[in-house]
Amino acid sequence: MLALFVVLLWGLNFLALRAGLDHFPPMFFAALRFAVLAIPVLIFIPRPDVPVRWLVLYGLGFGVGQFAFLFTAMRLGMPTGLASLVLQSSAPFTVVLGAILLREKLTRVQMIGLAVAVGGMAIIGADRLANATLVPVLLCLAAGLSWAFGNLGARKTPATNPLHVTLWMSVVPPLPLFALSMAIEGPTAGINAFARATHDGHAAFVALAYTVIAATICGSGLWTYLMSRYPAGVVAPFSLLVPIVGFTAAWLVLHEEPSVFSLVGGAIVILGAAAATGVRIPGGRQVSPELARI
Repeated sequence: MLALFVVLLWGLNFLALRAGLDHFPPMFFAALRFAVLAIPVLIFIPRPDVPVRWLVLYGLGFGVGQFAFLFTAMRLGMPTGLASLVLQSSAPFTVVLGAILLREKLTRVQMIGLAVAVGGMAIIGADRLANATLVPVLLCLAAGLSWAFGNLGARKTPATNPLHVTLWMSVVPPLPLFALSMAIEGPTAGINAFARATHDGHAAFVALAYTVIAATICGSGLWTYLMSRYPAGVVAPFSLLVPIVGFTAAWLVLHEEPSVFSLVGGAIVILGAAAATGVRIPGGRQVSPELARI
């Protein structure tokens, strides 16, 4: 039940992201999200005893790259539900980067899973190209790749309290994201949007609070708790249910109607990601603890 609750929190988070992006520029919103979390972390949470370079890689990949690309894609018209699904590309990307950079061995099943996931992404890309622009899909794939690099940073930061590592990761993104916002969106774009939101954009602040408190602190905290108490192979498969919640919530609240090809491609991506990361749904063999932590 706790795992399903986390899936619900993370899936609904894409609605919060959409609400925030309706009021704030993408880079500024991403910077604001991490800044709100970073300030209390710096004051109250002791820094974990992990190498700084890997913590920085974790923050740049997971925080800066992922959300800069993801938020820009959503701002350019990437459907909310489809964004939650394409972001699952981070799983096969992580496996590939682990094999290339960390010399982790790939099994035959993982290689098949990677091929299947790529095929699913190709179906989604072809469908988007036929009905709209392909750029948002490519940006979402770049977000998944950035998340994968962040996973490698997390993989190299063994700690007794993974939640503290996750929280301290949030200290890295604000300054680079604020700098990107000033360079790309303009030095006053974020400030002007913030000022407007204080008058007529209260939904944006509710979305920001949900993203920080519900999705990050509660969701990540419960996930860390579950991973520390139960076998990885029992917990890890639940993360693949997040796009289902994302799709359903976007359909019910935002009235997004995904095409048949997007749904088929999405199902293929989830199956491929499950195979590539060594997960079977339900009750299959366990993933390795290293991949589970990623």
